[in-house]
Amino acid sequence: MIAWPRLLKMTTTNTLLAFDTSTDLLSLALCTPSGDFVHESAGGALASARLVPEAMALLARAGIALAQVDAIAFGAGPGAFTGLRTACSVAQGFALGAGKPVVPVDSLMLVADDARDQVGPEVAAVVHVAMDARMDQVYAGAYRWSGAGWAVLSAPELLDPSVLAARWRDDPPAVVAGSGLPVFAAAFDLPATTRQVPQARSRAAAVLRVARQRWAAGGAVDASLALPVYVRDKVAQTTAEREAAREAKS
Repeated sequence: MIAWPRLLKMTTTNTLLAFDTSTDLLSLALCTPSGDFVHESAGGALASARLVPEAMALLARAGIALAQVDAIAFGAGPGAFTGLRTACSVAQGFALGAGKPVVPVDSLMLVADDARDQVGPEVAAVVHVAMDARMDQVYAGAYRWSGAGWAVLSAPELLDPSVLAARWRDDPPAVVAGSGLPVFAAAFDLPATTRQVPQARSRAAAVLRVARQRWAAGGAVDASLALPVYVRDKVAQTTAEREAAREAKS
């Protein structure tokens, strides 16, 4: 994917640097007094090498020094193990170096925020999120828009698709967003009345919007408290487990 920076409409006078590397996308955003800048490019295994230089390039594009940033926001998870560690370590490094606080952002909440931006506030008062977590599982959560920000209805958790589908069967959600939708469409079997948002419009813009909300709500913490959110204790299967899974499928 080709990197694409662009200028968005100014909505605040605070200066806030935000980024998320919890998926295969590297998402960066910067809020400044003169406007908001976003950048998205390929992440995944590349994020650990590209996040710092891309962040510094975005600051340079905006004419802002790191010392002028009021806070550093980062996608805390859940998500890819390496991506979460990358975002957390970079956020801590920037914050400690510049003497700034950090703002941890729920990486599933930004998916809900992006969905709301796509389908409209009147439709997406409550958004359920199902992100592909690999290993035939999903990261799931649910969020309600309160008018001033997002409230967590169901905290992020790691589930088998069948478990999430069973929850939805009795109470079908109005809006579901996330990369798990196309992967587990057959298992979810959502009704036609459910609005599905499988792809994000801009994770970078969403992480900045959510970061602003968390910042305004007093969600900033000391850099030493910037920790990733892991909901999967085990990140790999043994050879025997992989073989057993293949046999079960066949």
